[in-house]
Amino acid sequence: MNLDTIDRQLLKHLQQDAKQTNKELSLKLNLSVTAVYERIKKLERQGVIRQYVALVDGDTLEMGFTVFCHIKLVKHSEENITKFETKVLQLPEVMECFHVSGDYDYLLKVLVKDMEHFREFMVNKVTSMEHVGSTTSSFTIHEVKNTTAIAL
Repeated sequence: MNLDTIDRQLLKHLQQDAKQTNKELSLKLNLSVTAVYERIKKLERQGVIRQYVALVDGDTLEMGFTVFCHIKLVKHSEENITKFETKVLQLPEVMECFHVSGDYDYLLKVLVKDMEHFREFMVNKVTSMEHVGSTTSSFTIHEVKNTTAIAL
């Protein structure tokens, strides 16, 4: 995708604060409000901008215990992969799920209240899946960097 300098600047501003008005953005970019509006709509149509969200603080909501779980399936069949991915999509504790290479098949980013909540999640939701062979979990000690912004 070829983005010009203004598109890149616009995206940087929107990634910092998507609630900025088109008027605020127009002043920062030295463009008309209409030009900003048209550029945003173009970026949305092209799929560069997928959606707008509110980033919620898990600690404030007492859901700040982050765990990374490596999952190994019993067998790498298309059926097991499909079943696992379908079930993971239904688990609200799973914030991100990646099918990965290496010793494990999946990497999950899980957000729970505390260790007891995580234990309940693993015992009742993950390891009870018939196609899950083994798991390894890493608990976060301190979050060093967590961003949603893509460097442009």
